[in-house]
Amino acid sequence: MIIELTDTSSRDVAAALINAKRTAGASGMVLTLLIVTEDDHFEEVLSAAKASATAHPSRVIVVTYIDEGPSQLDASIEIGEGMPGDLVVLRLHGELRHHADSICLPLLLPDSPTIAWWPNDAPDHLAEDPIGGLADRRITDAAGCHNPQDALLRRARNHSPGDTDLTWTRLTRWRALLAAALDQSHAEVTGALVVSAPDNAPATLLAAWLSDRLAIPVERFDGEHPGVNEVRLTTTEGDVTVRRVAEGTAIYQVPHQPQRTVALRRRPLTDLLTEELQRMDADDIFEAATRRLVADAEGR
Repeated sequence: MIIELTDTSSRDVAAALINAKRTAGASGMVLTLLIVTEDDHFEEVLSAAKASATAHPSRVIVVTYIDEGPSQLDASIEIGEGMPGDLVVLRLHGELRHHADSICLPLLLPDSPTIAWWPNDAPDHLAEDPIGGLADRRITDAAGCHNPQDALLRRARNHSPGDTDLTWTRLTRWRALLAAALDQSHAEVTGALVVSAPDNAPATLLAAWLSDRLAIPVERFDGEHPGVNEVRLTTTEGDVTVRRVAEGTAIYQVPHQPQRTVALRRRPLTDLLTEELQRMDADDIFEAATRRLVADAEGR
């Protein structure tokens, strides 16, 4: 069921949702996902949100801003027909962009978490943004910005508990492999290096995390492949190495153990979003990594 509303109000949108749910019988939703995106990225973002909703039945509210023209709210509601929840698309024209919180607030699911996601450009102060102020957690993606390194640093400087970035989520498997290797060897780490594509934002965050957790300087080198290519930790018993050798495959080496081949694929946007929707508490380790990132930038 799809309902189109033109020049409407949040009250009318809420009423249409209630009436549609009576017909479609949608229920069991566990969170509200607020997405702020541009028309240029609308279809990709919407596809990822729908796919993630299969694991986390949600009310997905997509907000787009249209600066031209008089203040006006246009809305589209989709319920049923394979949708594991509700989908509401809100187009805020003119000055309404400054009142996005008042428009979205009546549409949030009661007694359940609200997560805000900016897939591309995002405000510097997420928690102070009209949409961000409604959310328990706030997700950004520096990789979706024109200058990922600058975006990552700006968000690190303005971090609030509950903020996270998908550059961090892209590192989940790398961090897990490195942590497991150190748990096995128990050797003192004396140095580290990260090899990546030039100017890679996840690699910058990975180096900051290693520097913070291990209290050592981390060297950076440019590699020949996309993303993070290799991480090497120098220990008193030999090197710990995770090196991507092909798409989806890496060599994993721990001192005194045979070399192994492990899965290390580049994850699609849907997987990254689904992982982040599983967590509702603040990520203290990510916050510590952002503090180190800021300290390193100011120390240069």
